[in-house]
Amino acid sequence: MIPTTTTNTNTGTTTMLDDFLVRAVLAGLGVVLATGPLGCFVVWRRMAYFGDATAHAAILGVALSVAIGGQIYIGTLLVALAMGWLVAHLADRGEAIDTALGVLAHGALAFGLIAASFVPGLRSDLNAWLFGDILMVRPVDLAWVWGGAALVVGLLVWRWEAMVSATVNEELAMAAGISPRRERLILTLAMAITVAVAIRIVGALLVSALLIIPAAAARGFARGPEQMALISTLIGVGAVLGGLAASLYADTPAGPSVIAVAAAVFLLGLPFRRGSA
Repeated sequence: MIPTTTTNTNTGTTTMLDDFLVRAVLAGLGVVLATGPLGCFVVWRRMAYFGDATAHAAILGVALSVAIGGQIYIGTLLVALAMGWLVAHLADRGEAIDTALGVLAHGALAFGLIAASFVPGLRSDLNAWLFGDILMVRPVDLAWVWGGAALVVGLLVWRWEAMVSATVNEELAMAAGISPRRERLILTLAMAITVAVAIRIVGALLVSALLIIPAAAARGFARGPEQMALISTLIGVGAVLGGLAASLYADTPAGPSVIAVAAAVFLLGLPFRRGSA
């Protein structure tokens, strides 16, 4: 609880701090609404490296957007989509996908950092894009975050049953008239949108952690896919609130603090896990 003050100067400072915190909380909640259910598919499909590759590629999108004076969210979305398409193309060709994703994840980050080094306006702000800067979220950022989250949630609700079926058993899904390839593409689109809106909040290096850790923590307590998605989202909400509280009172970096709280929930829940969803 932030103490209230009576002087005009302190009141103005407290009001400004309240505004920062309110925007940070709203931004974090918007992100976890998307990462909670989407992270379940990442865990079920063992797509951790896919999340890394998509998120790391977003740094290149940030650098290109700043260089040409374009909208950063659009640039990161386009580059993330391109990475998703490349991964899907390699998978269709029968490449060893875990190795390919490892190469792409680290290669994309390297190219992004090299590109960022040629953009003077980005050098001083690079840490914010790598590790997030949720406390510096602006009202326009909130619009992008909640708009993107709404789009991701809409996609997941629309295709939930088909995506779950294709995840559980592709052969049975095809027999039911469901195209696993189409569902993978929809998942790729949802992942790219999530990365684009979350990179400002937790940064390119931590986006995949926000996708994976809450879902992994929820897996041992859920009795079905829908319940796992709900629990994952609730853990994400708790991580955002707990991470911001830690950042405020212990003066720790906000983005990493959110991930640390989620990881702590996962570790504390290990003795009570009953099995996988």
